[in-house]
Amino acid sequence: MLFEVSGVTAPLWLPPLVAFGISFFTSMVGVSGAFLLLPFQMSVLGYVAPSVSATNLVFNLVAIPSGVWRYAHEGRMDWRLAWLIVVGTLPGLLAGWWLRVHWLVDPRAFKFFAGLVLMLLALKLLRAAPDASGASAPANFSTRPVFLLALVIGVIGGAYGIGGGAFMAPFLVALYGLSLHRIAGATLFSTLVTSVVGVALYQFLPAPHGVETRPDWLLGILFGIGGAAGMYAGARLQKHVPQRLLKRGLAVVLGLLAVQYVGQWLLP
Repeated sequence: MLFEVSGVTAPLWLPPLVAFGISFFTSMVGVSGAFLLLPFQMSVLGYVAPSVSATNLVFNLVAIPSGVWRYAHEGRMDWRLAWLIVVGTLPGLLAGWWLRVHWLVDPRAFKFFAGLVLMLLALKLLRAAPDASGASAPANFSTRPVFLLALVIGVIGGAYGIGGGAFMAPFLVALYGLSLHRIAGATLFSTLVTSVVGVALYQFLPAPHGVETRPDWLLGILFGIGGAAGMYAGARLQKHVPQRLLKRGLAVVLGLLAVQYVGQWLLP
């Protein structure tokens, strides 16, 4: 099938299937899966226009609510942390949108940028040292530093097309020693809220002539359908999976993707 907005040709079953597999795993660590979906779209589907970031955000809108509901239903949602991340991230989204459509239009430049972000995430995950049991740590964090961190991450998330909340998880673990079992619901919720604003920016704000920034809604929704099922299942099973195993597996995937994208810049 041809997706007209993005120009992608793929069978209808492929986007939901890929999104389910990604989201099942990433939802356990408080990440929507959009950051892994972006490399898939760029490298496998050949979708490298700036609108790929917006399509990623559409995926968040459809996929995340099921995971958020599961965490909230089980009483594992830190609402104070969730809204603090939202308030800090939103102002940075506009700057991130401008960065993507004006400075990172070239696919190679954006892949290099994405590679650096992924490498940073991998290093943060590997450097953090949770207890092996995965027990939740107390929510010891100061409001102002978390707000400033969320502001910076909002810029990155707006450009990368994941909303920003997903980047918070490894930083919160590394800087504050918080457990992934505790913060996953909050970071997913903040990603959902900020993705609403992000989609609006890409859909309605004017872009340079000839640059397509509007999302491919059909492709994003198909990804989202699979992601919703994967996030619900992942959120439900997360408490049974050791935190150390989750973090190390995610760090390995991030590192491999980072090497691939940075390598494409250095060795075109």
